[in-house]
Amino acid sequence: MAKEVRELEHEEFPLAEKVWTHYRGQKADPARERIFGIFIDGTLAATARCTRHPGGLEMDCVFTLDEHRGHGYAREVVQMLLEECGSETIYIHSTLPLIEFYGSLGFEPIPEARLPESIRERFIFCFGGEMAGCNVAPP
Repeated sequence: MAKEVRELEHEEFPLAEKVWTHYRGQKADPARERIFGIFIDGTLAATARCTRHPGGLEMDCVFTLDEHRGHGYAREVVQMLLEECGSETIYIHSTLPLIEFYGSLGFEPIPEARLPESIRERFIFCFGGEMAGCNVAPP
């Protein structure tokens, strides 16, 4: 098995979008984003995305394809993203069951109100506008 961990080139962003069809069909924006991935035998198996918003950086699209889960690829790709983008605060949202995972990577829970507005507004679809209603929180 050949494994490669690296940042994707802009022309490779469609590979990430294909992975993300399993993750709410996210689209990539080369003007604002950096995407990191793990390739297994030449196939993109796991991703993490860092997006520049007016209020700061957000990490999302941490996703591992089902057939590649259980090998620590999400942790590995997030660690690379943090090494490359972590010179300033990175905000994330998390499903409630994954808060412990993100905590193990150094993220700390904050009140939802402390998220920059440009990041928080992405969750306006949540019940009543509160992230907990969507089973997510800013860890």
